[in-house]
Amino acid sequence: MSEKRTIAVAMSGGVDSSTVAAMLARLGDGNQVVGLTLQLWDQTRLAGKHGIPEAPKAGRCCSLDDVYDARRVAEHLGIPYYVVNQEERFEKDVVRPFVSEYLAGRTPIPCSLCNNHLKFDQLLKTARSIGAEAIATGHYAVNEYDEKRGRWILKRPADLAKDQTYFLFGLTQEQLAHTLFPLGNLTKPEVREVARQKGLALAEKPDSQEICFIPGGDYKQFLTAYLEEQGEEMPDTAGELVASNGEVIGKHAGISNFTVGQRKGLNVGSPSPLYVLNIDPASNRVMVGADAELATDTLRANRLNWISIEKLTSPMRVKAKIRHRHEPAWATLEAAGVEEVVARFDEPQRAVTPGQSAVFYDGDEVVGGGWIV
Repeated sequence: MSEKRTIAVAMSGGVDSSTVAAMLARLGDGNQVVGLTLQLWDQTRLAGKHGIPEAPKAGRCCSLDDVYDARRVAEHLGIPYYVVNQEERFEKDVVRPFVSEYLAGRTPIPCSLCNNHLKFDQLLKTARSIGAEAIATGHYAVNEYDEKRGRWILKRPADLAKDQTYFLFGLTQEQLAHTLFPLGNLTKPEVREVARQKGLALAEKPDSQEICFIPGGDYKQFLTAYLEEQGEEMPDTAGELVASNGEVIGKHAGISNFTVGQRKGLNVGSPSPLYVLNIDPASNRVMVGADAELATDTLRANRLNWISIEKLTSPMRVKAKIRHRHEPAWATLEAAGVEEVVARFDEPQRAVTPGQSAVFYDGDEVVGGGWIV
């Protein structure tokens, strides 16, 4: 960074983003660092309704305690710090789609929506409004500019156990061009050691695990409480539980209670374990069967975003990742219309779930991704 510039650090109140702020603030290269925190959700909003805890569960990101921690770090570093209220947009672009997806029998992934619509889009806009040329985040990822291709490339980080590229597949070339990932070449233990060396009080703070707007971690409680608050009734999606041979074996109270691959909560007797194979919102039927029946060798995805390539013009060999903890599997990726692709796996994969992201890799590079249909 030879040119002096202002960098806005997205500070979540965790050790990762706090360490990024400390690393950049203490470089001594003349760059100005500003801390920004997005206020996304009122943590007390649904407290006490339908079994939701009165006190927020520990380990959730974006809480008021996190805002306090971020402010404390900024004061320790002597950098300007601002909280930007984005609750209205967060509800529109993340919470409402989350609710709608579950009610339609799909399993949403709000962290990717949040990154696409808020944590990069809105942070960049806010950063520019205060004169910052770039933002820096605590994500574990690497971005580099490839002169040959004339494109910004997103890569997996040094610490593959902390790899967050799955949640970042929606980043545009414009966003990547103005984003820094200072932790991309560090491991988590190394980040904590840097935090200790920088004198950060939260060097040992545990990582957040829960979805920020789901108090207690129970999405079913949240759906009921949120719809009631909005003056809306939970839609009647009760229907039949059917075996893979079409035999009706039970009833269920609503398709929003299920996700592909689910075993618990089926409330039907069987000599062997049963799993959710398919959810049909048109008929409200939930198909169940043996674990082996969850395997499929094909997925379709739409709402695509390409990173390492401009577009898919011919079949491409990739490794496809179908959920955060899934080990990417070899597949052949083919275009299936203007805004859809088909990935054909070399080996069948378990529980390909509509509503989740499918992210495609070429080695360490993120080729692009989309949403499983």
